[in-house]
Amino acid sequence: MALVTDAGRLEVLKNALEGIADGMAMTVMRTARSSVVRQSTDFSTAILSEKGDLIGQGFCLPPHMGGMVPALEAVKERYEGQMLPGDMYVLNDPYEGGSHLPDIFVFKPVFHNTTIISYVCAMAHHTDIGGRVAGGNACDSTEIFQEGLRIPPVKLFDEGVPNETVFRILEKAVRVPDIVMGDLAAQVAAIHYGEEEFLKIGERYGVENLQQYTEELLDYTEELTRAAIRKMPDGSWTFTDYIDDDGFDPGPIIITATVTKKDDEILVDFTGTSPQCKGAIQPVFATTKAVVYAALKTVLDNEIPNTSGYFRPLTITAPEGTIAYPMLPAPVAARALGNLRIANAVFGAFAQMLPDVVYAACAGSELGVGMGGYDKSKTPWKPWVLLEFHNEPGRGGMAARDGHDGVSAGITNQANVPAETIEAEHPVKVLEYNFVADTEGAGLHRGSMGMVRAYEYTMADTVLQVRSDRQKYAPYGLHGGESSSTGSITVTQDGETKTMPSKFLMDVGKGDSIRVVWPGGGGWGDPKTRDPQMVLQDVIEEKVTPERAVNVYCVALTEDDAGIDWKKTEKLRNGKH
Repeated sequence: MALVTDAGRLEVLKNALEGIADGMAMTVMRTARSSVVRQSTDFSTAILSEKGDLIGQGFCLPPHMGGMVPALEAVKERYEGQMLPGDMYVLNDPYEGGSHLPDIFVFKPVFHNTTIISYVCAMAHHTDIGGRVAGGNACDSTEIFQEGLRIPPVKLFDEGVPNETVFRILEKAVRVPDIVMGDLAAQVAAIHYGEEEFLKIGERYGVENLQQYTEELLDYTEELTRAAIRKMPDGSWTFTDYIDDDGFDPGPIIITATVTKKDDEILVDFTGTSPQCKGAIQPVFATTKAVVYAALKTVLDNEIPNTSGYFRPLTITAPEGTIAYPMLPAPVAARALGNLRIANAVFGAFAQMLPDVVYAACAGSELGVGMGGYDKSKTPWKPWVLLEFHNEPGRGGMAARDGHDGVSAGITNQANVPAETIEAEHPVKVLEYNFVADTEGAGLHRGSMGMVRAYEYTMADTVLQVRSDRQKYAPYGLHGGESSSTGSITVTQDGETKTMPSKFLMDVGKGDSIRVVWPGGGGWGDPKTRDPQMVLQDVIEEKVTPERAVNVYCVALTEDDAGIDWKKTEKLRNGKH
């Protein structure tokens, strides 16, 4: 471990590196074409050291921090000793460094004279990547070969010259090339920005000094992480959460995480997790590890830098051939569901270790609604694709406060696409977008409310693909808190409304609609100990009905529901009816 020569300088360097990554992120957001990238912010930017360690990430997605290192390792393994100034590399193959096919990684080595001094990375979730279903996210694919274009590590630019073969293949493979190529151009623009800004830091510190300081930053991150881990109790904790099914077999799919902490190291093991499934809801092992890194960072001190130094005290194991470590040719396109349930299981184990730190299960059904089709009034037909993957209602209850409503939570950091944007850019109407009363997980501190969103299709021959969950196993509560509601989906065709399973693919026509109800977040602590005034406020704000206030929280209201009947409340809470 390197000696930290100047902690103040490291703080300045950390902020400078994260600032560059933030600037790269803003470049992507301001130049991208798709709503997935520019508004949902499903992308990440970062700087990695010449050795391939993450040394700075901005305000992007936590799991992407752990995903960039294996992607760069794959690039370096293929091109070690062959990289030249002006080269840029691209990949998306989950079995060669990537996560799932829609996530395209772009890397550029930063040179000082003839020496690589760092790498800059911009990765983004693209609207389409080809394959059998628009959006490249079908949960009912049964092998990766059905999911779209697989790109191994290849040159996107060769000494500054675009690799036209790669660009043309990608352009022909996708349904909406203008959007995909536009987002790729945004990544390239961010890469150039990051390179220029990092070279300025190199000039400021001197290249050799900068390399020493970044090594110190990684070691300093590790030192802070180990110090934080030492403060945690030693022991072993196991938690199991469930995925309803994979869309083929009835389930349940078991995710079991055991967290073992000793001194300044943590082992997370997934023994007991179900075998890999037929559907595409599982992540490759590199992504599983990235999810665990993100979960650990969530329970650590916020002041610990965003570098891969905090990966070092953590060991992650899983049996091969399981949901957490599937083998080729397992499909992984809809792996966000597996990611989030793995995180739920890890958080559940950490909650036993750190009961006052970890919140109950976040709201949502890990919903992904993919829609696509063709405007046949145009010649040639004009394709369209809409990905609605980023609506999350909120957070589970916490030791000190309620779960926040209407925010992205857990290991995500994304944003809902406004209804106006959806309607302006796609043949879709948003009929309803609202919170749903009585969907929260009850508790001393309640979980966030569930949410509803309904869409009507204004064009015939639309392909609708849904990946969701939590219809059978609701987001869990902690320490006496209750689970939230479960989710539900209905489709209306020709005036007939049908209840749908959590995962399906179907054709819908003009005037058909889908209504999705997300569950809420889990509760924290016994709901009968919740402050009656807080229950009353929830009733006034129409988050909880008066009936639920009585039946679940044991809080009786006055006849006008504007105050608390304290005598009846006391009897209810003392078990006297």
